[in-house]
Amino acid sequence: MRLFSNTKFDFIGLRYICFSISVFLAIICILSIVLKGGLNLGIDFTGGLIAQIKFEKPVVMSNLRQTLTDSGLDSFQLQDFPRHNSVIINIKGKSTEQEKVSKDIMNAVSGYSTEFSIERTEYVGPRVGEFLVKKALLAILLSFAGIVIYVAIRFKSTVWGVSGVIALVHDIFITVGVFSLLNKEITLTVIAAILTLAGYSINDTIVVFDRIRENLSLIRREELGKIINASINQTLSRTVVTGVSTLLVVIILFFFGGEVLHDFSFALLFGIIIGTFSSVFIASPIVYEWLTYRSKKKR
Repeated sequence: MRLFSNTKFDFIGLRYICFSISVFLAIICILSIVLKGGLNLGIDFTGGLIAQIKFEKPVVMSNLRQTLTDSGLDSFQLQDFPRHNSVIINIKGKSTEQEKVSKDIMNAVSGYSTEFSIERTEYVGPRVGEFLVKKALLAILLSFAGIVIYVAIRFKSTVWGVSGVIALVHDIFITVGVFSLLNKEITLTVIAAILTLAGYSINDTIVVFDRIRENLSLIRREELGKIINASINQTLSRTVVTGVSTLLVVIILFFFGGEVLHDFSFALLFGIIIGTFSSVFIASPIVYEWLTYRSKKKR
């Protein structure tokens, strides 16, 4: 059953408005990143101090997390050992700030319980060093090249692959930019969400591209804009149903998944929305502009 049947929305006619919206969002994200001196990287990328604390009674992690947040410690990770009533608190900081951070942790934890002792404090380096960051960026660039090659072979033209990658970069960059705007930390969990988003976005885009390619061979006499509009309208039901069903799961994670999954689900929540937008209003119009330009050039 199709949710939308016989729709005739003029997606191509809205392309310049949508391009303008994307450029506007990109400029805001760039300004945010530049003015803030870069992204707010989490402990996984910057390193920090860890304190292992032993409590006399079992620890309720949600209450401890809330107490630490209320005390002003906003960049920390928790790891508990229930059998030993121990908790490891990992907080951003430099090795020279060990004494100060230790006092801050003690003051914050005392708001939760006075029956505790600090077993150890030490500085730990970043889990993701400069070498791994370079390797990860190289892997991402190679994956983009792989997408272009695969889609180019499948659709017999590089226009499809390049358009899909442009839309994919658009989704990732704006999602990261929103984290900068909201001053949210970029952690390994967020990176995992962004990579998940990348797979979702390119899959959604290729589904639309596949229908456009089919219609280009079936209804050749129609204008290119009408063919692309018809193709997007035909896949609109699938796009909306997939997007909404995925969003419902992510919304549940966002509100009920706890603090640990909050940023992960937020990245997916925003990313799915912007990814659906780019598949319809960015990737396909880019194909239209490219094919139109190429046809004019041949004349």
